[in-house]
Amino acid sequence: MPPHAGGPLDMSGGDPAARATPARGGVGGRDIEPASIDFAAEGLLDGLDEQHRREREDLLAQLVADGVPLAELKRSSNDGTILFLAAERVLSGGRRYTAAQISELTGVDLDFLAAVRRAMGMPIPAPDEALYTEDELESVRMTSTFGEAGVSEEEILELTRVLGRGLSQAAEAMRAVVLRLVLEPGVSEQELAQRYATATAELSPMLGPLIANLLTLHLRQMAQGEAINAAERSGGQLPGSREIAIGFADLVGFTRLGEEVAPEELGRLSARLEILASEVIEPPVRLVKTIGDAVMLASTDSATLLHSLLTLIDAADAAGEEFPQLRAGAALGPALSRAGDWFGRPVNLASRITAIARPGSVLVDRELRESTREEDYRWSYAGVRRLRGIREPVTLYRVRPALPA
Repeated sequence: MPPHAGGPLDMSGGDPAARATPARGGVGGRDIEPASIDFAAEGLLDGLDEQHRREREDLLAQLVADGVPLAELKRSSNDGTILFLAAERVLSGGRRYTAAQISELTGVDLDFLAAVRRAMGMPIPAPDEALYTEDELESVRMTSTFGEAGVSEEEILELTRVLGRGLSQAAEAMRAVVLRLVLEPGVSEQELAQRYATATAELSPMLGPLIANLLTLHLRQMAQGEAINAAERSGGQLPGSREIAIGFADLVGFTRLGEEVAPEELGRLSARLEILASEVIEPPVRLVKTIGDAVMLASTDSATLLHSLLTLIDAADAAGEEFPQLRAGAALGPALSRAGDWFGRPVNLASRITAIARPGSVLVDRELRESTREEDYRWSYAGVRRLRGIREPVTLYRVRPALPA
């Protein structure tokens, strides 16, 4: 977490807290006194014991005093996000719009507006709900500009899905960081909500530049490592698929561990696997995604992919008994790239090969083995196998690092 330019976070409710307090307005633009709403009668205290009822009443009274409408109180109470409501209003402050207003202001069709919101992983508000923020209005305007530049609606939605998926994970990680900063024993709901809103107000201005810088770095790396072949240049368009090396590495015995280890520990192991993979891969190898107990890698260069998999196996072994062994499988062939993911035979084949690999080993198909230089690795024939979901028998090889000269 980068340090705040203005110094340590102020969690005491001073000036930063004042910035975190939304403008008053209430329902219909009127200020609402806390006493004007019967929280119990509205179902906002259901299921709470006496102590938590008092704390929730204090929090609700503060939110009402800050101008939060009753409908928003009910929504956040029902979905369990009421502690984060003050912070959400910090991030979304300013005027709210309905979908029809957004469409009128931007010229974007209502159906496409809903499709973009679904692609982001966001719920679709009712037609008369003013839930769209100033930031969302600006994002829709940018979407319209993309279309004017020649980007198709399908491409816009695909890009939005990728960004939405990645940024939702970033938001979850950010939420955990902020909670760690503000959570301490004995803090009341009202104070915790205010602390969280204060920390959000302090940190949120840095997120935009941070995300933009990281995205620019990745784009630069892609520009340096991406190659366009002769067929693509002569045809003036990308073909339906391209040759790619795909590799998977998974935790040995993960299913068995699930019966013995607490879910949070399994989550820690999966996160540690993703960190290990991020640390050892080298361009043009890319970490495509984490799938439960496995990571998926892709590369336009077979040798670099194998090096990354072998290094990842060694890194897991070096972690000692606290981390399970890994096994890996890889395959080479034509695949289709969509929304940052890969689809096709080498993906399915690499996954099936991984499932039969020995612990601590890397197993590959013949196509990938023949695409690398003989002297770069040590190879051993692993037989011909029929794999589930693969039509033809597959010739397999086990690969090891080359011995030092």
